[in-house]
Amino acid sequence: MRLSGSEIESVLPHRAPFLFVDEVESSGGRIAAKRLFRPEEPFFAGHFPGYPVVPGVLLVETLAQAGGVGSMLAAREAARETGSPPEPGLTFFLATVSNVKFRRQVRPGELFEMEIETLRASPRLIKQAGKGYVAGELAVEAEWLCIAAEAPAMAEAPASAPASAPAKADSSKERR
Repeated sequence: MRLSGSEIESVLPHRAPFLFVDEVESSGGRIAAKRLFRPEEPFFAGHFPGYPVVPGVLLVETLAQAGGVGSMLAAREAARETGSPPEPGLTFFLATVSNVKFRRQVRPGELFEMEIETLRASPRLIKQAGKGYVAGELAVEAEWLCIAAEAPAMAEAPASAPASAPAKADSSKERR
C-alpha cells in the first residue's frame, strides 16, 4: 500500500512545517519512503547560512515519521486480516534513539530515500531501524523506540497564533 500527501496526514499527527514524509510504501513488512528537502524549507535559513544542510536530528525524525506511517499501514492490514482494529486514540511518541551514524550531508533539493525495518512491535511499543540515502549513498542510519500514549484531541492551531509564554513562578510563596 502506498500513501502520499493528505493520505499521510490521515495517519500522522504531524503537520507542516514539521511533516517530513512525502511518500510511504509498506509491503510485506518492508517500509520504503521518500522526502524531497526543498530549498525553501524554513530551517535552511539558519542551518547554515551560506551552506544549508538538513539538521541531523531532522533526518532521524524523518526516518521515525516514515516508520510510523509504515507501522500504521501494517496495523491496518493486520486488522483487515484478523478483524480486530488497532487500539484507537493512541499516538506514538519517540522514546529513545540509538546507534545513530551520519555518513553524508543532505542538502537542499536532494531526494532522501528511506528503508525502515520493524525490529519489534506490540500494541504500545515499536522498535525500528532505518537507513536514509541520497542518490544511493548512505546518509544516515539509526534505531529508535516509540511508545504509544493517549494524546489530547489535536485541533488545528491558527498559523499566526503566538507561542504561549512560559508560566512565571509565584515568588510570593515560601519554599519548603
